[in-house]
Amino acid sequence: MTDKPQVPAADQTLRILTMLARQRGPVAARTIGDQLGIPRSSLYHLLSTLAEHGYVVRVPGERRWGLGAAASELGGGYARQEPLARVGRPIVAALADRAGESAHLAVMSGRDVLYIVEERAPRRPALVTEVGVRLPAHLTATGRAMLAALPREQVRALYPDASAFADRTGRGPARPGELRDVLRGVRVAGFALEDGEVTVGLRSVGVAVRDHTGWPAAAMALTWPDGSARDAAELAAVLAPAAAELERRLYATRRP
Repeated sequence: MTDKPQVPAADQTLRILTMLARQRGPVAARTIGDQLGIPRSSLYHLLSTLAEHGYVVRVPGERRWGLGAAASELGGGYARQEPLARVGRPIVAALADRAGESAHLAVMSGRDVLYIVEERAPRRPALVTEVGVRLPAHLTATGRAMLAALPREQVRALYPDASAFADRTGRGPARPGELRDVLRGVRVAGFALEDGEVTVGLRSVGVAVRDHTGWPAAAMALTWPDGSARDAAELAAVLAPAAAELERRLYATRRP
């Protein structure tokens, strides 16, 4: 019987990604090196390589590192297959029945949201949020709900300047400062709103689904036609218990 071959660089790389995934926000390189026992020269080489491939990002103006879009893609891939979509599907269906509006469930994937469940309400228009569709997170109710729940440093790393902001209808934040204002409003209200930023004539309200650490694992949303006179706060009050139920089933957590 032969011993398994040792690959120190692979081991250190995986430990770096695992550590960053467990943090509430970006951390200093020195902290990473000290906690994992990786020499500084090796650490910066590994971080630079991970950054080239999009697995980590350096927060502009700070010596801190966080997970990048490629790492989020791995998490989104898992969520598409297990257990979030499977557990969330009946909850989303029940939510659509209860609210009488179309409902969906999405996860973050870099600067996009990826829709993994959709339930269209009867006599409501078709949406662009079909399963597998990606949309810019800063324009959607689901994306804003998740971004508002992320550490501010992580949001800055994702949206360092105006070039990071995609546009669909000419509405929505186009610069970091505008996004900060939007997310501040989400935190105050307890839910996110979208008003024609993705499709003119449609509005959405979204609520984050948090894991056992408080991290936004996903978000649920309701979408309705602008002219239907639905109240966003009332729909958010229907949406919040559904998000809480998904949290309870997945992570055995209860909202206060």
